[in-house]
Amino acid sequence: MLSRRDLLAAFLGAPFAAMACRERPVALPPGELVGASHEIGHRLRHGPPPRPSRWETHDVVIAGAGVAGLAAAWRLAGAGVRDAVVFELEPAIGGTARSGVSYPWGAHYVIAPSPANRVLTRLLGEMGILENGVPAEQFLCRDPEERLFYRGRWYEGLYPDAGASHEDVAQLRAFEAEIARWAAWRDGSGRRAFDIPTAFSSDDAEVTALDRISMREWLDRRGLTSPRLRWFVEYACRDDYGTLLESTSAWAGVFYFASRGDRPVITWPEGNGRIVKHLGAYAPPRTGWLVADIAPAENGVDVVAVHGEEAVGVHAKRVIFAGPQFVAGRVIAPWRDDPPPHLRDFTYGSWMVANLWLRERPASRGFPLAWDNVLYDSPALGYVDSTHQLGADRGPAVYTYYYPLCAADPHRERERLLSAGRDEWADVALADLSRAHPEIRTLADRVDIMRWGHAMIRPTPGFVHSPSRRAASQPYRHIHFANTDLSAVALCEEALHHGVRAAEEVLEGMAGRIETWQ
Repeated sequence: MLSRRDLLAAFLGAPFAAMACRERPVALPPGELVGASHEIGHRLRHGPPPRPSRWETHDVVIAGAGVAGLAAAWRLAGAGVRDAVVFELEPAIGGTARSGVSYPWGAHYVIAPSPANRVLTRLLGEMGILENGVPAEQFLCRDPEERLFYRGRWYEGLYPDAGASHEDVAQLRAFEAEIARWAAWRDGSGRRAFDIPTAFSSDDAEVTALDRISMREWLDRRGLTSPRLRWFVEYACRDDYGTLLESTSAWAGVFYFASRGDRPVITWPEGNGRIVKHLGAYAPPRTGWLVADIAPAENGVDVVAVHGEEAVGVHAKRVIFAGPQFVAGRVIAPWRDDPPPHLRDFTYGSWMVANLWLRERPASRGFPLAWDNVLYDSPALGYVDSTHQLGADRGPAVYTYYYPLCAADPHRERERLLSAGRDEWADVALADLSRAHPEIRTLADRVDIMRWGHAMIRPTPGFVHSPSRRAASQPYRHIHFANTDLSAVALCEEALHHGVRAAEEVLEGMAGRIETWQ
């Protein structure tokens, strides 16, 4: 068992651990470890799937009730398919977009869609978010949007410009000019270099060549060596991908900045749980069910799902597998003994998320509390004020703290994530935030922890435009695939795209040609 000092050193760095451990320890507030169900999911590794005690027959089975699976059910329902059943391992739906009543456990915003993104436009229109195609003001991220804790005080924005040299500023302007060039770039067909969803992006050789190098090498080639700029760009990679500069494809690094343009952020107190709730009404999932076996049959697919000691079989015409590719290799029967080669190229990052219930907001030196609050000298990302959208600037609050584990070996990082329990991770979060808010331990009434062992796909160099990623999107017999890992970037918009795309493949296979939404 690690000492407290060793624990903080492992997750926050030795110098800070030494400083933190000189202070008198304060008892941890209560809380619990919330999902994800690692132990149940690990049953897939051991032995053959159980034999069903009974069988059902359905047109479509959807394995997974994250945003992709829910979007597939939404699209099927819109086409009149009523006989679709959704199985979800967790007790709550949403995957990494899961939320509580007024706080997220993961994904917490979307970028306002361009007119070309018909899926997100349709969804937000149904939800009453868009008015004549424009986001209603109450759903736009409230000002101030972001701030950075740097050298003992808060500053507006995320670039650390306090004390920046002329050379730092010059390199920032050179970076911004290069991003502006890519944002304006169009190929011969009029496609943007980088668009959301990524399926709309250009496949021109000039664009795809970026995938062959890392974001670190991309910066090196342009002489962009400013430590401030490199921190800023690496923060973006850690934030969206859980990767460092050397482990991020330059395509993904440039995509982060160039794809968004000036479109605003849409968010809610519960984050993308608002989207999950809307989609979940179309085919209410059976939660707590582990899909243990998917076996192609002569005229369809046979599925075995397990709930506790009960195993149920389903004869389906089609299956939409809405989980990550590494799970597909364990549940699709022919792949267990003979996995397709593309599976080994998919790697996933680990995250810890903490929700802190505060009886009062802590004091801030410098720029006032914002929606997104980032600590410069932390391996974590800081926190989102989940009560920011409610318009109350005083009184109780919920802070959602994000810590991606970004080292090169994702397997070792996953072990590191799971090696610490609720109390250890709560101590890490409180110690880290005490850099900016020394009184936070005395203000915290509760701290709950979520450990995401496979939180998101890692867009490593060479993966984004690889044959492996393209192969993974192709149906296997009557099994179709829908997940953000098929885009190499784990955005809600990508989950929606792949869920709808997989559903339309199913509809076309069942009923012939259909009108797509994209």
